[in-house]
Amino acid sequence: MKAIVWAITATILVLSNAAALAETYTRGAVSIIDPWSRETPPGVSRGVAYMMITNHGDSVVTLTGAKTTRAGDVTLHQSRMKGDLVTMEYVEGGLTIAAGETVALEPRGYHFMLDDLDRALVRNESVAMTVFFDGADAVDINVRVKSLGDMDHMDH
Repeated sequence: MKAIVWAITATILVLSNAAALAETYTRGAVSIIDPWSRETPPGVSRGVAYMMITNHGDSVVTLTGAKTTRAGDVTLHQSRMKGDLVTMEYVEGGLTIAAGETVALEPRGYHFMLDDLDRALVRNESVAMTVFFDGADAVDINVRVKSLGDMDHMDH
């Protein structure tokens, strides 16, 4: 019986710690949850940023872009499977988020490309970024850089 109670307690602690690590940034009608990136090898000048974005408002908002001082350019892309190949396309006009909906920027899907990085992204660092919307205020976030060993799926 004690083993079962201990196992349940340990599970609750692990889940609560994982939830605590997922930062949420809210401004007005928009929340950005768990923004993250992956570390880059030295000399690689491109990175990615992922996150969940929720529109708590009553009207549509459009994700239009982002900026960070760490990259010369930040653009919104979508990866898609075409046969056995993963292709990546620029998202023209932004990404629409309906009222009450959440969209995921995730590996093998929508994501921000960070081009012309000033230096490699290093595990456990935080990268300041501002995310822009049409129909909502910009949101300042910190993107947490994860180790390549923490990644389940790779899309670049």
